[in-house]
Amino acid sequence: MTAPLRVFINGAPVDVEVGTDVRGALHVHDAELEARYAAGAVYVTDARGIEMDGSERLAAGAIMRVVLRARRSDGGDDAHA
Repeated sequence: MTAPLRVFINGAPVDVEVGTDVRGALHVHDAELEARYAAGAVYVTDARGIEMDGSERLAAGAIMRVVLRARRSDGGDDAHA
């Protein structure tokens, strides 16, 4: 049996199995947050602020931040010039 990997999501320690990807770690941390990720309402960045793909496998100590996507409800452009 292999020891779990410890990763961090929004500062919280999360223990996951070796080979877990970003989406799997989100699910372990908070299933509702993972559902929001699947719906495109949030995205995940690494410690440097670079967006991560949900299928990216994690290494021990990975730091992830979940970021709310800004969306306009009317689908219009930002600039009204």
